[in-house]
Amino acid sequence: MTSYFGIDWLAMCLTFTAIYLLGNKSRKGFVVMMLGNLCWTAIGIWAHSYAMIIANLGFFSMNVRAFVRWAPPPSSAA
Repeated sequence: MTSYFGIDWLAMCLTFTAIYLLGNKSRKGFVVMMLGNLCWTAIGIWAHSYAMIIANLGFFSMNVRAFVRWAPPPSSAA
């Protein structure tokens, strides 16, 4: 059995926390999810799983895009 020194547990907790935050319409969920994606990517590197690496880097980039696009609208000073 391979040990990932708790990174797998951290990634799982970050992913669930991010889903909870996004369900509550909190933009912070994207940041938490990006941290989870980086943890999953590290595990993919460790496990030599190119699919896991590519998928999580793709998810990471989608979360960056969502974080930027979900910015609060600019306030219009009248």
